[in-house]
Amino acid sequence: MNILRIAKPFAVGGLVLGLAFAAYASRSQWLPLVQPAAEPKKEGTDRHDDEAPKHSVLLSDQVQLNLGLRAKALKIQTYPKTITVPGMIVDRPGWSDRIIAAPATAVVAKVHRFPGESVRPGEVLFTLKLVSESLQLSQTELFKSTQEIKLARDSKKRLESSGGVPEARIIEVSNQITRLEVLVTAARQELLLRGLLPAMLDAVAEGKFVVDLDILVPEAPEALPRDVNRSAASPPETYELQELKVELGQQVQAGQTLCIIANHRWLAIEGKAFRDETALLEKCVAEQWPVEIDFQEDPAAGWGELGQTFRIGHLSNSIDPLTRTFAFRIPLENSFKLVREQSDAHTLWRFRPGQKVRILVRVAELEGVFVLPADAVVHEGAEAFVFIQNVDTFQRKPVRVLHRDRNWVVLANEESLPVGSFVVQSSAAQLNRMVKSGNGGNGVPKGYHMHADGSVHKNED
Repeated sequence: MNILRIAKPFAVGGLVLGLAFAAYASRSQWLPLVQPAAEPKKEGTDRHDDEAPKHSVLLSDQVQLNLGLRAKALKIQTYPKTITVPGMIVDRPGWSDRIIAAPATAVVAKVHRFPGESVRPGEVLFTLKLVSESLQLSQTELFKSTQEIKLARDSKKRLESSGGVPEARIIEVSNQITRLEVLVTAARQELLLRGLLPAMLDAVAEGKFVVDLDILVPEAPEALPRDVNRSAASPPETYELQELKVELGQQVQAGQTLCIIANHRWLAIEGKAFRDETALLEKCVAEQWPVEIDFQEDPAAGWGELGQTFRIGHLSNSIDPLTRTFAFRIPLENSFKLVREQSDAHTLWRFRPGQKVRILVRVAELEGVFVLPADAVVHEGAEAFVFIQNVDTFQRKPVRVLHRDRNWVVLANEESLPVGSFVVQSSAAQLNRMVKSGNGGNGVPKGYHMHADGSVHKNED
């Protein structure tokens, strides 16, 4: 009995050790029954890890400000497809430039205005000392005829008051007065055409001959070109002395150019297109589509919106044999500012002849598309991407590009890019580099979690 009491604890301990060893050896069979595997997380449930969705980047407010990110909702638009044609601003013949010519043979005694200065109608440009023999003869004829008319009229009065004078004698004197009046009218008309003013002619008739003649700025034309807006404000009554053609002391002949003055209110844009682009321009004219003009202006100049609708007004019917291009012309109404220089006001024009421009001629219309700025789309080989903003997360989306120019990108309206999505309007290239490098701040801040759609939310207590 004593032996059995002593051996019993050892037998129980051995049995327990045996069972423990057998359980450990067969753990792969019974452990899954006791501790079943966790079910995989279904797609669409909350993500509490610290990783952003694939092909996306999480940015702080400061980074967004530094990049200047701005998103707009997508909307369906109609985009005018265009071709770019080089152009240049030119003077409009018959409206922009005016030639001031010498009315008679003379010597330039004084030059009152110089190139670059603004001049107004009625101001003096030159003082000429007349040396024209024909002009002197015309003045002499005017003076002589005027005085003879006075004598003939006095003679007629004496004959009529004396009585007993034959009627034929009075008629003869009347006919003489009529002939003299015709000579006076002809002489006055010739002197007016030479630039003399009516007050000067009255002085010549009294014997005060004109020796020095002032050349004045002519009046501005009252009519407007036919192809401009009739409700437009009248052009400023100022000219710019563009080119001086004579020098002080120079003798000039009748009709010789003294200077050229210009008023740049009515200009034109002249484009140069190739022969194979003729059909495209003809369609633009036939459809009455407006064209866009890229004046390449600096926004800091402060001119503001132009407010004009540009349409092709003329297509040339001849081709330049050297450049193999043909010209077309678009009317342009210029803008101006008045810059005060002490007591004078200088006219500063917005556009100047010789200025290069780009003409965007509409050739087709793409309907039902998305239009984004060029910086909103990034290209990787044959693929193109935009970035959709969801709070602070920016997710990359593939898109199909239909058309691209230097300012805009036209995208196809597809299901992968729903209408109303907020698309970043710039810095797509920088965002794409962040996605590829993984340095865009993909980690979720502590105390927050991210959903599968990329939105970030604060953890609930």
